[in-house]
Amino acid sequence: MKKTLAWMLALAPSLGFASAASAADHLTLQLKWVTQAQFAGYYVAQAKGFYKDAGLDVTIKPGGPDINPSQVIAAGGADVIVDWMPDALAAREKGVPLVNIAQVFQKSGLELTCRKDSGVTSPKDFKGKILGVWFAGNQYPFLAWMGKLGYTTSGANPDVKVLKQGFNVQPLLQKQAACISTMNYNEYWQLIEAGMKPDQLVVFKYQNEGVAMLEDGLYTTDAELANPQKAADLAKFVKATMQGWDYAAAHQAEAVKIVMDNDTAGVLDAAHQTRMMGSIATLLTDGKDKDGYLDPAAYQRTVSVLMADKTDPVITKQPEGAYTHKIYDAAYGIKE
Repeated sequence: MKKTLAWMLALAPSLGFASAASAADHLTLQLKWVTQAQFAGYYVAQAKGFYKDAGLDVTIKPGGPDINPSQVIAAGGADVIVDWMPDALAAREKGVPLVNIAQVFQKSGLELTCRKDSGVTSPKDFKGKILGVWFAGNQYPFLAWMGKLGYTTSGANPDVKVLKQGFNVQPLLQKQAACISTMNYNEYWQLIEAGMKPDQLVVFKYQNEGVAMLEDGLYTTDAELANPQKAADLAKFVKATMQGWDYAAAHQAEAVKIVMDNDTAGVLDAAHQTRMMGSIATLLTDGKDKDGYLDPAAYQRTVSVLMADKTDPVITKQPEGAYTHKIYDAAYGIKE
């Protein structure tokens, strides 16, 4: 009997039998930006073994200024990406079949931060001013907001002049712009760390301006979802990822250390990452129990804002198949 069992185990790989020593299923995750606390949950899930325990071997690829996640996955360079919904929906309308499978950030961290000495105290003061805006897919919330306000942003004599902002805060520090784009967990703190005082700044949170859109979510493609094995792996990935985020929010100092350990470039500042992690934790939940769940109402609000400008809408029609709850439901054993 022992001899027969040993023989079967030896032949297991050729017979297609699974074993405890089988290689984990591999997934590649493309981040939206460089390694930082914005992505702590993924690094924590990897470091704490949550992905491994789920039977997954996950490669985490940092992003950067020249990396567009939707282009990466379209070219086959990733199985799942982190992206903002405006960029994902715009890409889907252009032919990249992105599908939201989980919504990590439930609240928006995007802001427009202005120098008080520029004379900006309310949105009506934007007219005639230079406003710094990120592009590479991050411009859509801004353009939708300006459309809602009735301000033009292009042409020979636009109502507001758009400065294509680099991923830094120099235009505000050097008074090259009245306002710049910031995230409440990153660039706002860069301004403070550079010596500006909170009372020198006027901050407009997109969350409070009626134009908040869903930011960091997890996206895959129609083709990946059509593969039963890949869909099963993505369900395991979503569950392990949210476990990582729950752990990161509850153990922020440890999460920051894990992020710092993954900083291969050696450029991160621990104090800044600590501030970032604290702010990120506030975006993970909307007060409901289903962290990581895409609220259909929040999805529809994002779509409505993107279509609001009738002259130059970000997307021109109601998306179809742009999100699914099937992966989330499979992850948590939720039956329809």
